[in-house]
Amino acid sequence: MARLAPLLAAALLVAGCGTSPAARIAEPPAAKRTFAGAGLNPPRSAPAIALHDASGTPVTLAGQRGRYVLVTFLYTHCPDVCPLIASNLNAAVRALGAKRSDVRILAVSVDPKGDTPAAVRAFVKRMHLVPEFRYLIGSAAELRRAWAAWHVLSVKQSPGVVDHVAYTALVDPAGEERVLYGSDVHARDVVHDLRALMRRAGSTSTRA
Repeated sequence: MARLAPLLAAALLVAGCGTSPAARIAEPPAAKRTFAGAGLNPPRSAPAIALHDASGTPVTLAGQRGRYVLVTFLYTHCPDVCPLIASNLNAAVRALGAKRSDVRILAVSVDPKGDTPAAVRAFVKRMHLVPEFRYLIGSAAELRRAWAAWHVLSVKQSPGVVDHVAYTALVDPAGEERVLYGSDVHARDVVHDLRALMRRAGSTSTRA
């Protein structure tokens, strides 16, 4: 629970798909903010993720070291929130131009039964997701381990509807969580924060 406490203290985000509204992240005044999202100070090590995509290719968060990674939690049959999150993250990566090669999106399924490889492929096609967007699935046990590590709750309320904690974490190339976004994440905010981190990394590299 130690990792979850800062989230609760920041009034972060119980959200559901199809039922519950999302709570907004408590943020400092704009004049004092570095990031458009909720910056973590100090940053913290991101928990492990080890799943696979719809083609069966293994994907780990550790394997993305050296890139910026947006970790989020979705399901393909979601009627409202999840498609919006996916669309905004997808648009953010597109907006980065040549820098998009330095970014990955890892979307972890919260519906082990409904998110079949076929359902994921259909979602990727329907949403026109960029290649940098990796939709991750696995067995119920594998997904539960990922949810537990990231303190995500997933409850199937009725056929086709899953209530879950919906947030996105921006992880830096060193594997540390830097910024959190609620379910109302906007592409422009993600682009702003990615560029801010990239500028910092560039200036640090120049000084070194």
